[in-house]
Amino acid sequence: MLDAVDAVRESAPLRLLDLAGGTGTISLRALRRFPDAELTLVDLDPALLALAVASLGDRATIVTADLKQPDWHTTLPHRGYDAVLTATALHWLPADRLSTLYAELRDLLRPGGLLVNADYMPEDTLPELTKRLLARAEQRRAARYAAGATLSWSQWWDQAAQDPTLRPLVEQRHVIYPSGHSPEWNPPASWHLNALTEAGFREVGTLWRGGADAAVVALR
Repeated sequence: MLDAVDAVRESAPLRLLDLAGGTGTISLRALRRFPDAELTLVDLDPALLALAVASLGDRATIVTADLKQPDWHTTLPHRGYDAVLTATALHWLPADRLSTLYAELRDLLRPGGLLVNADYMPEDTLPELTKRLLARAEQRRAARYAAGATLSWSQWWDQAAQDPTLRPLVEQRHVIYPSGHSPEWNPPASWHLNALTEAGFREVGTLWRGGADAAVVALR
């Protein structure tokens, strides 16, 4: 993802948008690679945003916005971003909204800028292999959970809710996402490539694949 940013960078300073950036994982890695970048992180989850503020400090502009709303981008500090980066996030959006969001993101990029979206995006021509890969990945995750090597999604949130600082923010999160914020829709990479093409990007393709996960890239 960051290699692709480096390949297209032209302006100084580099302007990056970490979309649905959560705790700021992408932002932190981007700032290690590009320490002078002007970085904007957007998310809606109050608990995750608090962690992002704590870890990023004044090295990024943190924006609270709901990507389901068409005016979400009006509070951004810039237009003409060099890159929009997002990972494991946009599957929360329904198909029609994500298609529209891709067009909105195109308009936020400078000519030659790029969008990278990494997520669960199975290869629709490999249904049987994908099924087996997912089964093996689930076995490995279950073993790690059982050994206490890492927390599951629900365990992580249960632990966050016990923290005195995060507890009220987790309660706010439950109000924002009353259904638990569970993913319901994970199209194959081909759907994303078609949607990005229809959104007006001049080049689209798969930047990376690992099993059933992929990163699609689009160049304005």
